[in-house]
Amino acid sequence: MTGLDRIIENALAEDIHTGDLTTLSIVKDRHETRARLIAKEPMVLAGVGAAARVYHLLDQRVLFTNLFNDGDEISSGNIIAELLGEASILLQGERVALNILQRMCGVATLTARYVAQVRGTAARIVDTRKTAPGLRSLDKYAVRAGGGFNHRFGLYDGVLIKENHIAAAGGIAVAVARARENIPHLMKIEVETETMAQVAEALACGADIIMLDNMDSTAMREAVALIAGRALVEASGGVNLETVREIAETGVNIISVGALTHSCRAMDISMLLEGS
Repeated sequence: MTGLDRIIENALAEDIHTGDLTTLSIVKDRHETRARLIAKEPMVLAGVGAAARVYHLLDQRVLFTNLFNDGDEISSGNIIAELLGEASILLQGERVALNILQRMCGVATLTARYVAQVRGTAARIVDTRKTAPGLRSLDKYAVRAGGGFNHRFGLYDGVLIKENHIAAAGGIAVAVARARENIPHLMKIEVETETMAQVAEALACGADIIMLDNMDSTAMREAVALIAGRALVEASGGVNLETVREIAETGVNIISVGALTHSCRAMDISMLLEGS
């Protein structure tokens, strides 16, 4: 079973459990019915394949035809996909398919807004680990569909030395040295900094990426000048749609935005059965 299938199976079990009482009580006819997934507002599409998989896991005979692809900008009223299958199956999968699709479109749409704000600069918009529990792979996929980039997926695939690590180790130099001794030679090390003194220390220790945490734009410009291309520079903290352009113009390479996945709004999408 794939990671996506596990997510969907858990969601279906949570929703249907021992059976859809309403549908199974009312819908007795097993003939094929058509349905449409309709966008109720403008959005960037993400998750159409996941929505299709919901129905394929319920009944492989369901025909799911997407009319747009992930990453497409769609308008209110656009038909995202057309479905053909037994009415009882279409109804049982409706909420799970929409929950997944609406959230993923919300992440992609918000990401696209941030990407548009920094267009013309050298900065990349990246996500964080502030994702919905159990949905990280879908959240991070949706960020890419919206034109953003992924930071590390979890604690296991990247070294990011944060303030608590520094405190526990006794300083940046010690923390970096210990990390360097224990990680593969191809892996990079990132260090979170809050002051110019920490930036200088992280640079002297050979950090590959230096995060500027909650610094104002003046301090970020100073840090970028000090680093002078010897490490990648990431800005984090205090990032929103009103501030992200100013942050990008300081010359940082990466802007991490937790809001992409922890504060996105689910997009408005509905499913209508033929005759509705």
